[in-house]
Amino acid sequence: MAGLVHEITDKNFAQEVAQSPVPVVLDFWAEWCGPCRMVAPVIEELANELSGKVKFGKVNVDQEQELSFRFSIQSIPTLLIFRDGEVKGRQVGAASKSHILAKIQQSQ
Repeated sequence: MAGLVHEITDKNFAQEVAQSPVPVVLDFWAEWCGPCRMVAPVIEELANELSGKVKFGKVNVDQEQELSFRFSIQSIPTLLIFRDGEVKGRQVGAASKSHILAKIQQSQ
């Protein structure tokens, strides 16, 4: 993962997400998913703009099937917004930067 967007796995989920002192946005995605590739640059932009206030991570659904199952991911891209280790928001499908930002703000 590039820059401020971290790769999240079952092994680092507790440390990176559940115990995070700031809200976390997880992007559930896959290499073969066209809409996921459209959302990726938006996630990078938001990660840069909200650095220190919100943490961003990506979960590859092909490699992390356990996490995908745990959070009932049935379609990608899906963004989950966590605060204090709990899901506070969900966005299924590609969305604009302003829509994703609004979802993050609603979930805080």
